[in-house]
Amino acid sequence: MSRSKVRRNLHPIITLTTDFGLSDPYVAEMKAVILGINPNAKIVDISHQIEKFNVRMGAYILASAAQYFPKGTIHVAVIDPGVGTTRSPLLVETNDYFFIGPDNGVLALAASKQGVKSVYMITNPKFMLPKVSATFHGRDLFAPAAAFLSKGVSPQEFGPKICNMFSPEFAKIIKMESLFVGEVIYVDSFGNIITNFTDEDVKSAVTDGFIHVKLGKNELKLKICKAYAEVEPLKPLAIIGSHDFLEISINQGNAAETFGIKAGDKVTLYRSL
Repeated sequence: MSRSKVRRNLHPIITLTTDFGLSDPYVAEMKAVILGINPNAKIVDISHQIEKFNVRMGAYILASAAQYFPKGTIHVAVIDPGVGTTRSPLLVETNDYFFIGPDNGVLALAASKQGVKSVYMITNPKFMLPKVSATFHGRDLFAPAAAFLSKGVSPQEFGPKICNMFSPEFAKIIKMESLFVGEVIYVDSFGNIITNFTDEDVKSAVTDGFIHVKLGKNELKLKICKAYAEVEPLKPLAIIGSHDFLEISINQGNAAETFGIKAGDKVTLYRSL
């Protein structure tokens, strides 16, 4: 099935990821706009409980969930502390999906994982609400763009193609001859420390099944495991988690609390200490 046929499916999927919470009318307003334009759209909530203004957290949640949706799914992410400023509204086409949201890094992890094909700036007023507020682009700009895209409007019609999208620090790895510097992108409810290192990064740093890690004030030699239970309870380990990022964990314990680590902290992988 071609991409165009996927997008013109009678029941297209549009996902929503926001920091709006569930007590205000904002999520319902976005859904109302989408369904007003395309009543056949199928809307799936990824999360509306992203910490307020936490672009890093939103980017991780989106990147984790997006890859499991059917090809042609349109993913809308609105964690947008710069709403109403000069930051650009984007439509990103990847190998299998579309991503819509502000150019502040929230789309970066997911889009790069899927392979970016084209990036468009959303500027065409035909695909926005007649009145676009300065404070609610989720409803007035991103929701209608997703709805029109789901009806088969070509990405090129939304605005000019641009060369680059913003790449935040949490999407970057600094690679030197003997070390790799990344950061913590998320701490889950188990206290697992999820970094932005991929499986390929880790392979470059492994020595005899172990990696050497500097994590805050902690210098650790950790076994690369395939399961948490490969080490004794309350012992630390390293593992490529279910979303393909390196995790620093403690079997049946809380690594983040033990090592005093939070999202945004630097992580360094050494070939040797």
